[in-house]
Amino acid sequence: MAEEAPRQFEIDLPPELIGGAYADFANVWHTPTVFVMDFLTLAKPPSDHVDPESGERRTLVPARVVSRIRIPPEQVFELAKALTQQLEFWEQETGRRKPPDSLLEDD
Repeated sequence: MAEEAPRQFEIDLPPELIGGAYADFANVWHTPTVFVMDFLTLAKPPSDHVDPESGERRTLVPARVVSRIRIPPEQVFELAKALTQQLEFWEQETGRRKPPDSLLEDD
């Protein structure tokens, strides 16, 4: 049986994507065949609202999707490993265990 040659990816980053897109948070969901990651940025400051029918108070957080990424379920495991590895590197480099408080957290 022939041994499989190691893969080396040759990645092309189009100039229009070099700057990337800033996201305040992400929403992840799935179907039976794909995982979807929506990266969002705040569109306006959060505001308090009361539902007129139920009287329930809510904080509405207007946000806009800046990027949507779809990946096959098999790749989720590789992504989780890569994120964990990079988070460990970040913790070692910065000495921090978590990022500063989020804009979305309640006080």
